[in-house]
Amino acid sequence: MFSTTPPMPSDFGKVAIVMGGWSAERDVSLMSGQQVFEALSTAGIDAHAVDAGRDIATVLLAGGFDRAFLILHGRGGEDGNVQAALELAGIPYTGSGVLGSALCMDKFKSKCLVKQFGVPTPDAHTANNVSEAKSFAQSIGYPVVIKPTQEGSSIGVNMVGGEQLVEGAFNEACRHGQVMVERRMLGREVTAAIIGQTTLPLISMQAAGEFYDYDAKYHAEDTVYECPAPLSAQLTKEIQAHALTVFNALGCTGWGRVDFMLDENDQPFFIECNTAPGMTSHSLVPMAAKEYGIEFEQLCMAILSGTLAAEEQAA
Repeated sequence: MFSTTPPMPSDFGKVAIVMGGWSAERDVSLMSGQQVFEALSTAGIDAHAVDAGRDIATVLLAGGFDRAFLILHGRGGEDGNVQAALELAGIPYTGSGVLGSALCMDKFKSKCLVKQFGVPTPDAHTANNVSEAKSFAQSIGYPVVIKPTQEGSSIGVNMVGGEQLVEGAFNEACRHGQVMVERRMLGREVTAAIIGQTTLPLISMQAAGEFYDYDAKYHAEDTVYECPAPLSAQLTKEIQAHALTVFNALGCTGWGRVDFMLDENDQPFFIECNTAPGMTSHSLVPMAAKEYGIEFEQLCMAILSGTLAAEEQAA
């Protein structure tokens, strides 16, 4: 995973840390991007913070950038659109390509695909209106999760225990696009970070509130993280194997994070795959990397190094 003769900072040329953007996760992206910018600058990289607009490819070409570290979260930056623009501009970038990004951004389509590879995932349906949401929730059985199919950071997500809560949850989720109704798992939440083809130690999360929501992820100081997750060796290997299967089945490259929920019998179920996970002080990939023995600066350099391989393949 990490070369014994790592690249020199000068090998990367001028690097854009592309952050911000226009999604609902803009603020999280800015926090992540600042952390990455500071780490790469400390490592001697000619790094520049760039707040992404829809003209990001033009901006990077005009600025003479050699490559981009993409730390955009959510639609517009994590769904393949920016990746496609950079492909056309010939600018190497970190993380997954157009197809992998697009597949992972759509939670429902990613679930449908990974099922074909034998990875369990909770029953789910997309709903076009409140009536459909109520019908699907009843067929799945309460409790359910109602959420947008194409948002991250738990934006627009609600845990729904009965029919009287469906309408409000649906209306909140549909503000962010298509809505999915999914069976709620009642066990712990576990995540697997992946760098290259290496799965890092698993992390389990327990929020003080009802679930691991936006506040628990980025602001709360009482969220309990356990790394490595307190699971049996057999279950750990099973989840790590599922994570790699998901990562590869969805066409991911470089790095990412695959999230699972356990049921009441500790059986793991795939929830979603993130192709540009958070890199804030509360984020999970840096936490798993540290447990593996990788400091944040080294982690950022390893992710950026993937652009050198991509550049060689394109040459």
